[in-house]
Amino acid sequence: MLIFHRGVIWMLIATFFFALMGTFVKLGGESFAPTELVFYRSSISLVFIISIMRWNNITYSSNYIKLHLTRSSIGFISLLFFFYAIKHLPLSTAISLNYTSPIFLGLLMPLILKRKVKKWLFLAVTIGFLGVFFILKPTFENQNYFAGLIGLISGLGAAMAYLFVTQLGQLKEPVLRTIFYFTLISTVCSGFMMLFSEIHNIRFGDVLILLGLGVSATIAQIAITKAYHVGNTLGNAGLSYLTIIFATIIGAVWFNEFIDSQTALGILLIIISGIFASRK
Repeated sequence: MLIFHRGVIWMLIATFFFALMGTFVKLGGESFAPTELVFYRSSISLVFIISIMRWNNITYSSNYIKLHLTRSSIGFISLLFFFYAIKHLPLSTAISLNYTSPIFLGLLMPLILKRKVKKWLFLAVTIGFLGVFFILKPTFENQNYFAGLIGLISGLGAAMAYLFVTQLGQLKEPVLRTIFYFTLISTVCSGFMMLFSEIHNIRFGDVLILLGLGVSATIAQIAITKAYHVGNTLGNAGLSYLTIIFATIIGAVWFNEFIDSQTALGILLIIISGIFASRK
């Protein structure tokens, strides 16, 4: 029997808004460097998170500062690398490399969480990963292997960050506090890096893109953090491939992208992987 719990619902929300975030990153990449996009994405999210924390009387202090800083630092590096890959590679290639994170999750869970995982969850993740490649049909253009390596490392970093989020959830840390430290570290670190590079002017047309980036990222971050707090870690990893389905739909509607037979097969494989991943 399939049981769709709260973690699945939060993952649906997260994957949709991550697809939107990726769209805004690609649009913003025409005017801004990856460091700038990380800064605007993080600083806008930070304002929202602080406001929500105050509204809910959630304090900033924590007994697990070291764990927060570790998760936030790894998450920042992963985010920066992901944005770099999007800017320097075809979008399909960058996303497929970042979505190796579920594979890394399966490899890292026994080491970091000391937890055994069921074999059929590995099958679900593998099917989903195959679906991603059918949809994205990734190719390296201009032999840009360095950017490809950066994209792959972003997938590893994302997997490690999700594992630390799971640990914080097990320690009953509030979701908003976990996101607060991530957005704070990302804002400070990217802002510091901007001091040593060219800062591009924000034109009127860029405002909506940057706001869309910050808002979509905030909603996605809240949703995925809640999902990893209450859901199954590797099951969530399988469901994370739904981002590709939403991105495909957005691409068809917004950019008039044609959905071919391989893309349709990839979507089917991802749906199958999501069903398997949602089983208990």
